Formats: sequence, structure tokens, C-alpha cells
Amino acid sequence: MLINRKSVQQVATLPFVLPSTGLEVLLITSRRRKRWIVPKGWPSKDRTFPEAAETEAAEEAGLAGIVHDVPVGSYSYRKRMHAGYDVPCHVFVYPMVVLEHRLDWPERGQRTLKWCSLGEAAALVGDTDLGDLLSKLDVQDVSLLHNVFSVAQA
Repeated sequence: MLINRKSVQQVATLPFVLPSTGLEVLLITSRRRKRWIVPKGWPSKDRTFPEAAETEAAEEAGLAGIVHDVPVGSYSYRKRMHAGYDVPCHVFVYPMVVLEHRLDWPERGQRTLKWCSLGEAAALVGDTDLGDLLSKLDVQDVSLLHNVFSVAQA
């Protein structure tokens, strides 16, 4: 059952590193359905969207880094609420250069993490629209991620 035809907004990070083997991104599992996703959540009034995305990466995956203030894209999905209804969500995805992966974080025991290429991530994610976004990044916008990384290292 769809409760409201209006869409709500969420924010997400696309955490990445650039080892010598090439660009890798981090996927995490959702808590309830264990599907592969990127760290995401609700924005708040007291934080910008990139700041909220950074908080989600810290809470859900133990990551610290630099979040770019321009999203690499967005996607839509239906969020299943605990009460059993769906809410349409529009998610803005911000690239994050990972500088630190902490040993402990709030949701550590609730999720599984996986580093992989953009192509592998696109195939693994449980949401078609997110997979499409990752596929397009793999082909078109990897240079943006490289530029964000270069700025972070300067």
C-alpha cells in the first residue's frame, strides 16, 4: 500500500577509494532485508545534505572522509516502513573520499560491508534505479570521482 503520492528526500554517500588496482566503492547491506545498498538516510534541518550524507556513512559503515557538495546523481525507490506501507523516496547521492575506516561504529553488528568496483556494485545493489546510477557512473563520470579524490589529497 502506498500511503502518500508525494516523494520524500533522502541523502546517501558513494564512499570510494583509489587503490593502485583502480576505483573501489563501498556497499553495505540494509538492516532488515540485507540487500546491497549505499549508506543513506534522512536529512535534518540543522545540516546540509552533504553533511547528513557524511553522518550516515559514519553511523552505517564507520567511515570518515570528504564528501563532495555536489551529488553524482539521484535515484528513486519505495521505502518499506515498519508499519507495512511504502513511501516514495528520492535519494541524492554524494561522492565521499574515504580517508579513515573506523574499527567501531554504531551499526557495525547490523550490516555487512563490501568493497568492489563500480561495475560490480551496479550488479549487486538490490535497487534497479541505484544500479542504473552506478552503471552510468562507471561509464561516464569516473573522472569526477578522480577529481574529488585529487582535491582531497591536496
